[in-house]
Amino acid sequence: MKNTPFKIFILDDDVWYSELLEYHLSLNPDYELKKFHSASDFFAALHERPDIVTVDYSLPDKNGGQVLSIVKERSPDTQVIIISGQEDVATAVSLLKQGAYDYIVKDDDTPERLWNTINKIRENISLRKEITQLREEIGQKYDFSKVIIGNSPAIKKVFALMDKAAKTNITVSISGETGTGKELVAKAIHYNSIRKKLPYVAVNVAAIPKELIESELFGHEKGAFTGATARRIGKFEEANKGTIFLDEIGELDISLQAKLLRVLQEKEITRVGGNAVVPVDARIIVATHKDLAEEVKKGRFREDLYYRLLGLPVQLPPLRERGSDILVLARHFMDAFAKENGMSRKSLSEAAQQKLLSYSFPGNVRELRALVELAMVLADEDIIQESDISFSATSSEKDLLSKEQTLKTYTTRIIQYFLDKYDYNVLLVADKLDIGKSTIYRMIQSNELIIK
Repeated sequence: MKNTPFKIFILDDDVWYSELLEYHLSLNPDYELKKFHSASDFFAALHERPDIVTVDYSLPDKNGGQVLSIVKERSPDTQVIIISGQEDVATAVSLLKQGAYDYIVKDDDTPERLWNTINKIRENISLRKEITQLREEIGQKYDFSKVIIGNSPAIKKVFALMDKAAKTNITVSISGETGTGKELVAKAIHYNSIRKKLPYVAVNVAAIPKELIESELFGHEKGAFTGATARRIGKFEEANKGTIFLDEIGELDISLQAKLLRVLQEKEITRVGGNAVVPVDARIIVATHKDLAEEVKKGRFREDLYYRLLGLPVQLPPLRERGSDILVLARHFMDAFAKENGMSRKSLSEAAQQKLLSYSFPGNVRELRALVELAMVLADEDIIQESDISFSATSSEKDLLSKEQTLKTYTTRIIQYFLDKYDYNVLLVADKLDIGKSTIYRMIQSNELIIK
């Protein structure tokens, strides 16, 4: 930013005074200065889009207000500073309302005040440019081909659906096994849509206790329940004008499904303990590892909500169905790990490649990443051998009995392992281990278990 010339135009019919301002501002070598003594010459050069213009209010051919209007019309991002020989409060207020950045009266302090004002404007412009650059970087980060790595026909189909989703506001329902990248797809759709500069709010429905989910989604008023010491807005209000991503929507309690349906239909929420209706406009993206159609048949998911959420379905294929994408992803993760850790790049031996291609990857892309990162550490040379790839290190067959520990410690380790494996889906883990979900929630609240 410091090396970029900062363009300033000086418009003043007083040749001596314009040279005074030019000399003062030229003390900063980053400023590119041009002087104009008539409005017509000034307008002829306005296509150059200066960052700032200083305008003498009393010109022979135009007054400062007229110049200001034309600048704002032809070059809206250019900031205008009016410099006047008269201290006229009414005129100053009027010009500021029209969009002038400042109104400076000509006196001995004018050059110094102008210097300070330009510095403030430059800081603001630099900040806006940094924000714009960050937004562009976010857009590049969530470029479809960078989010989901691969060239298989199954993934190309996903890319095509993501592109269609990003061009509209249609509700998107993402399904796929744990570890296939459902939230990455949701983020990519948001950051490539017209809402990309607005909030993206993610909610893992399965990780929130049943008694708290309504407040989490819709907010609550002060005194709505014990512990509600202040009003709190919910995730739908946070996501207003942007996108809300409801992960593991299949775990939403049946009693709350009707309330969610009403929010989607009416585009308004009512906070817990309140009566005021709050309009919300959030694009909806949901994800689940379950077959929602089957859940509807079993009476665990409302049919009307199912059809409301279905929208554009995006089915993420499991890694075992993506063929050579396994190797493409493995190399991507290996290169990224090497760069992050200052290591030399490594390659896969033919035997190591065949070992990866023959594995079923129950943990999908997340498991592959953990596996190849471990192989990068274990490999003694620049080529990863078959022996460096250990599936047991990323499977459920870890030797829990290798150390003598208490039953409580073993229980905590087992539950934590399955929470990590199933994306912190409390209800699914409770079902897999045949334990009460309240037991898991209690252990989370006491910090015995960690939700990442």
